[in-house]
Amino acid sequence: MRILVLGAAAGGGYPQWNCNTPGSQRAWRQEPGHQRRTQASIAVSADDERWLLINASPDFRQQILAQPALWPKRDLRHSPIEAVLLTSGEIDHIAGLLSMRERQRFDLWASSRVLDVLGQNPIFDSLHPDYVARKALSLDTPIEVAGHDAPLGLRVTAFSVPGKVPLFMESRANGNLQGGDEETVGLEISDGRERFLYIPGCAAMTDDLRRRLHGASLVLFDGTLWRDDEMVRAGVGSKTGARMGHMNIAGDGGEDGGTLAAFAPLDVRRKLFIHLNTTNPLLDDHSPERAQARAHGWEVAEDGMELQL
Repeated sequence: MRILVLGAAAGGGYPQWNCNTPGSQRAWRQEPGHQRRTQASIAVSADDERWLLINASPDFRQQILAQPALWPKRDLRHSPIEAVLLTSGEIDHIAGLLSMRERQRFDLWASSRVLDVLGQNPIFDSLHPDYVARKALSLDTPIEVAGHDAPLGLRVTAFSVPGKVPLFMESRANGNLQGGDEETVGLEISDGRERFLYIPGCAAMTDDLRRRLHGASLVLFDGTLWRDDEMVRAGVGSKTGARMGHMNIAGDGGEDGGTLAAFAPLDVRRKLFIHLNTTNPLLDDHSPERAQARAHGWEVAEDGMELQL
């Protein structure tokens, strides 16, 4: 499999459009060690020709401009992207669909819950049903992702992970911000030889998730915040990571309870943080936090990174 990291930041990108924290200032100035990042999305292919897009970032057009593998190759209208799969209904995962509205054929996969969110907003009807087939994922059930004329050679299993309803749906959640099992999903993707997991949003480690992760060749995992109260400490927000539906990396009092500790016994061959918030010190290549993550075997995803399995 060939995996392209199209974007590696959380909602709003790095730096966010109105963020003036010290780290974001360095990204605005493009100082060494502070690479700008667009909002998280990846593309996967088993044959280097036909691609599955996972999450449609608001930065979609910018991202494919940077990836020749995703440019049109034939005819007057063409895209190598033959299927799209959504892991949640968050804005940074669905807004890019509006840039894919030019009557291009592809299948759109998501949980029934996320398809319902799209169905409630008529703006997404710009994806004409004669060209875009909306297909519901069944949790814990492998699917063979189809292309225009043949399967893409990718088997995908969606599974529930702890999360929350999209920010723009909170006012309609009647106090149940966690939502149901289909609100946020992780993905296990295989070409029949290797498998990897993509989990850009996750609020907690569970026994089921540990079982799925154990021994994986590659995991791209929620790296939104280094500490739970990071945005509060930075003075840019009042919400904790837990309130936003994200595990923190370091834990509350060092490493206990965070992602670093949770992954330590899981024997994952290669692991990368993705979906990093603009306040996360991991975005500084030279920070002590980056060194600590590296010492635990973690990498930090960057736009344009290419992974092979």
